[in-house]
Amino acid sequence: MNIDLSPDRCLALGPARSAELDGQAPLRLCILMTSFNRKEKTLASLQAIAQSIVSIGLLLRAVLVDDGSNDGTAAAVTVQFPWVRVDHGDGNLFWCRGMHQAFDSAMRDDPDFYLWLNDDTMLQPSAIARLLDTAATLRTRNPRPLIVVGSTVDAETGAITYGGERRASALKRSRFLRIVPTDHPQLCDSMNGNIVLVPRDAARIVGNLDPAFEHAMGDTDYALRARKLGVDVWLGAGVFGACCGNPQGGTYMDTDLPLRRRWHLMLNRKGLPWRSWLVLTRRHMGLFWPLYFCWPYLSLLTGKYNRKAAP
Repeated sequence: MNIDLSPDRCLALGPARSAELDGQAPLRLCILMTSFNRKEKTLASLQAIAQSIVSIGLLLRAVLVDDGSNDGTAAAVTVQFPWVRVDHGDGNLFWCRGMHQAFDSAMRDDPDFYLWLNDDTMLQPSAIARLLDTAATLRTRNPRPLIVVGSTVDAETGAITYGGERRASALKRSRFLRIVPTDHPQLCDSMNGNIVLVPRDAARIVGNLDPAFEHAMGDTDYALRARKLGVDVWLGAGVFGACCGNPQGGTYMDTDLPLRRRWHLMLNRKGLPWRSWLVLTRRHMGLFWPLYFCWPYLSLLTGKYNRKAAP
C-alpha cells in the first residue's frame, strides 16, 4: 500500500500553504520511525516533530512501524497524529527490520526527503530546518549526492550520545569513533541512525536498509554502502536533538558479569549476533574480514574484551 502524501493527508504548517497558492509545490518529507512499548516517548517525539516544522514550507508525513507494542502506542499515535501512518509488526522486527519496513512503504511514494528518527529522540525546534539547510548548502558547494546526520546529546549531562562516526584507524576497520560536532559540517565514515536526513537522490542510489541485520548495524552498513556508491555522509553542525545513550552495564561489555552470561548477551540480537556481524565484516572489512569477524568473540572468551576494547 502506498502512503498518501497528498496535501490533505499531510501536516502542512508555516509557508507550505502559501507556497501552494503561489503555484510552487512545497517539499515533501517523510519521517521513518519504529517503536516498541515506549508510548510516552514516541508521542513526545512526534510532538517535537510537529513543533519543528512550524516555520518551514513543507508537507510532512510519517510512517511508524509499531512492532507489536502492547502499551497502546499504535492507537494513541493514530488518534493524536493523523498525519502518521501506523504499520504493524509481529514483535520480531526490532530496529533495522522495522525501519526497513517503514522505508519500503515510504519509498513507493518517492518524497523529496526521508528522515530517520528514533522514537526516543527529541528533535530541537530548529532541527529539520537546519538539516534541510545543511543539505542545500553542501549541494551548492558540491553536486554529489549526500546524507546528513544529526548529533544528539544526553538531556541531563549534555554529553554527545549519537551522530556521525569515523574509523579509528586503517587497521582498526571495525571500530568507529563518534565525531564531536563543531560549527561546520564534517565528513563521516559511518553514522548512528537516530537522526538521519536522506534526500531522494541518495535513497535511489543506496536503496533501503538491509533486513539481513537483526537489530543494530544496519545504520553502519547503510553509511558504508553509501560511501562506496559515491554518496557523501555529513555530520551537521551543532546538536539536533536529545537522546539518552544505551548503558553498557548489563550488556556483554559489562566485565562484572560472568563469562557465560556475557557470551549469551553477546550472541543476543541486541548484542553482537554472529549472522549480522558476519554480513557487516564480509561486506566492509576488506580482504582480512575473517580476522575482524572472529576478533570480538575470541577477545571475550580470552578475557581481553572490555568496554574500551569494543570493536
